[in-house]
Amino acid sequence: MLELRPHFPLADLLRAAELARSSFYYQLKAIRTGDKRCDLKAKIREIFNRHKGRYGYRRVTAELRQQGLVVNHKTVQKLMVEMQLKSLVRPKRYKAYDGAASETAPDRLERDFTADEPNQKWVTDVTEFKVNNQKLYLSPVMDLYNREIVSYEIAERPLPVMIKNMLTKAFNRLDSGQRPILHSDQGWQYRMPAYRQRLHQSGVVQSMSRKGNCYDNAAMESFFGTLKCELFHLNKFDTTETLKAALHDYIRYYNVDRIKIGLGGLSPVAYRTQAAAAPA
Repeated sequence: MLELRPHFPLADLLRAAELARSSFYYQLKAIRTGDKRCDLKAKIREIFNRHKGRYGYRRVTAELRQQGLVVNHKTVQKLMVEMQLKSLVRPKRYKAYDGAASETAPDRLERDFTADEPNQKWVTDVTEFKVNNQKLYLSPVMDLYNREIVSYEIAERPLPVMIKNMLTKAFNRLDSGQRPILHSDQGWQYRMPAYRQRLHQSGVVQSMSRKGNCYDNAAMESFFGTLKCELFHLNKFDTTETLKAALHDYIRYYNVDRIKIGLGGLSPVAYRTQAAAAPA
């Protein structure tokens, strides 16, 4: 790129190379100071910036290896510390429902958050956001097979219709004969007769956490923590509409682009697609 710079505008070169301006100048400075790792550092910074600071050294290492680079995660960690590239810190855990108990379902997961195939075990919950004294609620369903968000609904009020719409989207993904377990906490929306009847009619098995125990639904709580850390706490939202649009974008990013170390460095959708294409 340096040899082309006298002949073309820098903005055009950066756009063609899909390189951030900060990465270019960092690499230029490294070359001038004789840094032997300038190319690797530039790639690390590009990955870090492209994912908006959401990746730590393990995910950066995984993406470098996907690009064909043989690099040790400790080396990446050392270089990221040197470049002051640090991923965001998770917020405190959400406190699960702690209200009075009524009709509930047994805990069929028993903290086994693994599944051998898609649509075998699902988890769900509702989380709340506050924007300028207004509230927004997100209700997703996650497949424990690959941690993919298979359906979700966003609403300004946590009414039963929000849960109903979420279930409709989730059930539309099921093939004939698929009867997943759907696990939740003991929130009022999951103890309503209409909710329980809807699950029963679709052949879905209801499961619930023990009262006031957020660890029984740790997979979903972990997703909420990641979402709020990587999106909500990282940006400023003036209206619930801008937050709603950002939530749509983030969930697509989480499913399609964001790699997970536990999935072999693949995104949830890539993992599911690769497994489906593998010979039986």
